[in-house]
Amino acid sequence: MKFLKSLFIIIIIISIVIWLICWLFSYKKFPVEYGISFNQNHAEDLDLDWKEVYNDILNDLHPKHIRIAAMWSEIESQKGEYNFADVDWMMDKAGVNGTKVVLVVGQKAPRWPECHVPSWFKEDGASDSAVHLINYVTATVERYKDHPALDLWQVENEPYIGFKFGDCEGYQENLVGDEINLVRKLDPKHKIVLTDSGELATWHQASKYSDILGTTLYRIVRTPGGKVFSYNWLPSGFYRLKARFWKKDYDHFFVSELQAEPWFNGIAPIDTPLEEMEKTMNVERLQNNMDYAETVGASRIYLWGVEWWYFMRKNFDDARYWEIVKKRIEENQKISS
Repeated sequence: MKFLKSLFIIIIIISIVIWLICWLFSYKKFPVEYGISFNQNHAEDLDLDWKEVYNDILNDLHPKHIRIAAMWSEIESQKGEYNFADVDWMMDKAGVNGTKVVLVVGQKAPRWPECHVPSWFKEDGASDSAVHLINYVTATVERYKDHPALDLWQVENEPYIGFKFGDCEGYQENLVGDEINLVRKLDPKHKIVLTDSGELATWHQASKYSDILGTTLYRIVRTPGGKVFSYNWLPSGFYRLKARFWKKDYDHFFVSELQAEPWFNGIAPIDTPLEEMEKTMNVERLQNNMDYAETVGASRIYLWGVEWWYFMRKNFDDARYWEIVKKRIEENQKISS
């Protein structure tokens, strides 16, 4: 009993020391470039015209960077037939506007249901799964590797996270290495981003196999039971020191998802009452999240929630979120120019 008590005290002391070190590394503000993460399916879930939203992102917010996905479920909805029309349109629009694209490929892509695999693939099971996946990745990389808007490839989304969520029971992590090697072989000119959970992962594998590490950054979440949980106690230096530990410096470290929308849990976003949404996202929290993210030591920050800002502007006549982001992008572009 005495040994356990001493061990507990030692663990507490070590934890406090680590927290203090992180806290001391949390006050330097870094120059950052803001990007936007966009998903057309999520825009449609909010009853929006996704092309209208995308156009307004490029023409009104003017981000230098945007992250979109070539979702397998959309590209090959019919087995053996590829339809790149939507991705072509987004890539071409970005090119015209001088916006650089991070293009996501793989079984997993940003946004629910997390794994975006064709329905026929689920029905067929794992038979020849590697062949189907590799063929889709090959077709996508070959199509866009010389596109002027392409900046970086992202292979999978949070591929090494240690637990399953969303519609991912059949997710095959053992194929991720093959995907990474394939993309490198087909397109050696563009670097690869791998993403990981900021709070729930070590970043070991994502750091090891990537050129650039992308972390999610969520400040307030809901538990599976619906309770609100805040990470306000976590100093921003935690992310910076964690990235440096894995030898990812400022130029090779991004915030791939900065929380800028409510945390939806169980209820469809379009059916969620306003007061419920504001429990996990409001104007003050949005500004604080951006301020916080600028001190984590990342060179680029992709904001997560543009579809919701548009929804708020259209359905609630509340353009504050959209305008706050627009102003922050303009300010940071002036500083970096």
